[in-house]
Amino acid sequence: MSKLLKRSPLIIVLLLIVLGLSGCRYENRQKMNTNPDTWSVVSKQKEIVVGLDDSFVPMGFQTKSGKVVGYDVDLARAVFKLYGIKVDFQPIDWSMNVTELRNGTIDLIWNGFSINPQREKKLTFSKPYLKNEQVLVSKKKNHIASFADMKGKVAGVQAGSAGAMDIDNQPKLLKDRIKGHSPILYDSFTEAFIDLNANRIQGLLIDSIYAGYYIGHQKNRASYRSIPSEFPSEYYGVGMRKGDTELKQKIDAGLDKLAKNGELHKIDMKWFGTDRDSTLINK
Repeated sequence: MSKLLKRSPLIIVLLLIVLGLSGCRYENRQKMNTNPDTWSVVSKQKEIVVGLDDSFVPMGFQTKSGKVVGYDVDLARAVFKLYGIKVDFQPIDWSMNVTELRNGTIDLIWNGFSINPQREKKLTFSKPYLKNEQVLVSKKKNHIASFADMKGKVAGVQAGSAGAMDIDNQPKLLKDRIKGHSPILYDSFTEAFIDLNANRIQGLLIDSIYAGYYIGHQKNRASYRSIPSEFPSEYYGVGMRKGDTELKQKIDAGLDKLAKNGELHKIDMKWFGTDRDSTLINK
């Protein structure tokens, strides 16, 4: 009799244990859809799943080796380290982020996620921890120096982003000016920049944090122009299910502690070279 056959009962038992644990985890997450109590589940499992767009530099993105890194990655890990909880990062279709959260595929949306009234109707948010604005990025060769210069031009934006919502909510600023009165929607800003560089679009509405990081790491960074917008300033927060009040309290308390013990300053300096509105956390 082969060694494999002799060991097969043990293998089957191990597989059943693994499947059983996976089934329990899935069942627990499904229960959270109707009765949100994420904290009680993750505090027992010692694991929480964060959904992110893994191309959103510098907040959360994959390196060439496939490792997920970024400002929000470090911040999330630092917060949950305080509670002895491991963070798993799950790449998602950003336009489906709320659906993924409701379905229990993920426990949190933590990836440069702007707080706005539309999202607050569907989600609970942590306290704000970072300020952001929308900017219009173009190539200088296109001679676009203002939003008015986008008349008849093609614009791009990420699907499901705060910028896409701004375009729809305040059409006079950009939507009514651009070609077809509708922007090209992209799954990621990486794809949008490819089209911008190829002149398939002439303007890209994007988070200032992403724009600054991306352009700053290009050899031809002088060829880009970043134009401030009249859209309101935004604040990043952590999105969770409605009713997840205990999880919110834990995250808020964790952010406060990181601000006081200097860990937040270290993360800010690592990714931005300066403090980025850390005082927001203590407000």
